[in-house]
Amino acid sequence: MAQPDQKKFFENLSGAGKAIAVLTSGGDAQGMNAAVRAVVRVGIYVGAKVYFIHEGYQGLVDGGENIEEAKWESVSSMLQVGGTVIGSARCKEFRTHEGRRAAALNLVLRGITNLCVIGGDGSLTGANLFREEWSGLLDELVQQGKIDKESAEKYSHLNIVGMVGSIDNDFCGTDMTIGTDSALHRIIEVVDAIVTTAQSHQRTFVLEVMGRHCGYLALVSALACGADWMFIPEMPPADGWEDQMCTKLSENRARKKRLNIIIVSEGAIDTSNKPITSEHIKDLVVKCLGFDTRVTILGHVQRGGTPSAFDRILASRMGVEAVLALLEASADTPACVVSLCGNQAVRLPLMECVQMTQEVQKAMDERKFEEAVRLRGRSFENNLNTYKLLAHRKPQSELPISSFNVAVLNVGAPAAGMNAAVRSAVRVGITEGHKIFAVNDGFEGFAKGQIKEIKWGDVGGWTGQGGSLLGTKRTLPAKHLEKIAEQMKANQINALLVIGGFEAYLGLVELLAARGKYDEFCVPIVMVPATVSNNVPGSDFSIGADTALNAITDTCDRIKQSASGTKRRVFIIETMGGYCGYLASVGGLAAGADAAYIFEEPFDIRDLQANVEHLTAKMKTSIQRGLVLRNENSNENYTTDFIYQLYSEEGKGVFDCRKNVLGHMQQGGAPSPFDRNFGTKIAAKAMLWISRKLKETYRKDEGRVFANTDDTACLLGMRRRALVFQPVVELKNETDFVHRIPKEQWWLKLRPLMKILAKYKTSLDVSESGQLEHVVRHRRPEESEGVPA
Repeated sequence: MAQPDQKKFFENLSGAGKAIAVLTSGGDAQGMNAAVRAVVRVGIYVGAKVYFIHEGYQGLVDGGENIEEAKWESVSSMLQVGGTVIGSARCKEFRTHEGRRAAALNLVLRGITNLCVIGGDGSLTGANLFREEWSGLLDELVQQGKIDKESAEKYSHLNIVGMVGSIDNDFCGTDMTIGTDSALHRIIEVVDAIVTTAQSHQRTFVLEVMGRHCGYLALVSALACGADWMFIPEMPPADGWEDQMCTKLSENRARKKRLNIIIVSEGAIDTSNKPITSEHIKDLVVKCLGFDTRVTILGHVQRGGTPSAFDRILASRMGVEAVLALLEASADTPACVVSLCGNQAVRLPLMECVQMTQEVQKAMDERKFEEAVRLRGRSFENNLNTYKLLAHRKPQSELPISSFNVAVLNVGAPAAGMNAAVRSAVRVGITEGHKIFAVNDGFEGFAKGQIKEIKWGDVGGWTGQGGSLLGTKRTLPAKHLEKIAEQMKANQINALLVIGGFEAYLGLVELLAARGKYDEFCVPIVMVPATVSNNVPGSDFSIGADTALNAITDTCDRIKQSASGTKRRVFIIETMGGYCGYLASVGGLAAGADAAYIFEEPFDIRDLQANVEHLTAKMKTSIQRGLVLRNENSNENYTTDFIYQLYSEEGKGVFDCRKNVLGHMQQGGAPSPFDRNFGTKIAAKAMLWISRKLKETYRKDEGRVFANTDDTACLLGMRRRALVFQPVVELKNETDFVHRIPKEQWWLKLRPLMKILAKYKTSLDVSESGQLEHVVRHRRPEESEGVPA
């Protein structure tokens, strides 16, 4: 890591005299265009020449018009388009030595020695081979008289940086590949639609999703929709699975469940390596149970459609990091791949990742399935463990005996994904042997005694539902402490799981302060952050924020389309978030905004004037539209109306203005796959922590739980690369209580990316970049996991 006194700034790096080419190869994936856009704009920004290579490696071999210099405007309106605008093709010629020699000639003739490849492991392996052969290929071209010696010396080494674009998420070394989140969006949209028709007719649906060698899509969509059964290549079902599955399906029907969903990965196999097809499963269910069963094969629907907010941000961040890696590369730097680890963009040696990806396949071929799962990485392993925990209800006789009662409640404003978290907590708690109590309407409902036991079946079908089914209120516990303590005593509550936003955090602080007066609060208490504003200290992400970002991004896409039609129009959009500028800033990056006004970055009339001038200049180019986001509390005087009127006046004759307040639509809607999965995994982890703390704090001699240390009231949050439990007391110093935001917020470092991609001169600290890390194979079990899909 760079030392504080050796800070490295993006604007000090120069690309003058360098040429970068970008190509997309292999199967297309949503978000590839966002990556191409970032590479082009950042490359041009630093003064390099940037070239598109159309049709992947085929275009590289064929040359000619396939290699075209890119301009700033060339990548306008690409962000929201699925697939790849510059085309992709399978290329047999590039696999031959002659083909690679032709490709080398095409690059040297244009002075290109930096190649950015967006594709799967096959595409990246090809790029690495090309790099290794480069000097030999140039020697051959000199001998053939196609280039002179000076050119061969001048362009003597080729730098390669890869970004993984694959909807299967089958590449080792990165938690998420570009396109995976969008593919999950397509699958979950279909599942949500199928659920309604299946319930109407009491049907069983078998859904086949993509993933020939990797079961990630099937696994995460099964987690995100609470599927009854799942088949993936990495975990073939044990012998006799047919009877087990049919028993489970009929048990679910007996519990009044009106539908069954089975998710099958296209590469699913049994223990003898025989394929398990969706048709085979359908026939089995019909034969054994006589259930009305339908098969839906999603196919290329999963590759299509517009990229999700997550994929746009991921691809944009990776594109910037890729250009940075190319600018810093030397002849000795190995080809690297830009990847995501937790919430960090990191660089890893390309061949280490490829070798590990190949090791997974080797382990599966040798039927070492546990090894294959471990090699897939922590994100995959954690998803699988959570699925196993939640999917199959153990018989009462197999459950551990516990006399503990745990209460679960929602506090604050509703956030999509809260219900997935409650379902997960309830089922994990029951599996741990506890009695789980659901509290309605937050702390207010708690004081009124709105509390009752909740069973396994009561939370069926909750994952896909938006809002809060338990009911949630912003009321803090301070006014009702005595009544809440009475309810805890009456119901013998031994632990609390609070799922909510900043109010939930304040509530924990108040309960902690009351421990001295009320013994009832001397129990393990844990909070899981859930708020669209993403303003809870101690966590980089909150449940609900991703769904809100997608709502903002979808709306901005429509608005941009409208503005493109009318030309010379600027839209000013107000987002939620209280004083936290997360939605405005990250939404701005995902939607390709020109500016985003937030409270954390003070602005004055001169900044507003500069933005108007910037947009005036933009209207003279071929991109004749503007998008400006404003956080609702960014400035008490510069309101949305004020900014709208200022822009309208100053832009007279050049552009006209419209404004749009997004309001509560950001809180509603079905939760995104990310929020369902994040809510499910984080709540499961919180409940396991409660189990551990209950055992630690149970006093046998007194026959009660007594927990009054700081580490028994925690917030479980995502920090950089790990999920960590942090005592609420320790988080107080990190909190701005007046404005209800954390004092330090990681996403502020993404703001300069938005400005750079909108052509503003700005400063970007890249001190954390540049370290080439290594793929971690074995890890200690206590290590925490990265960000879920």
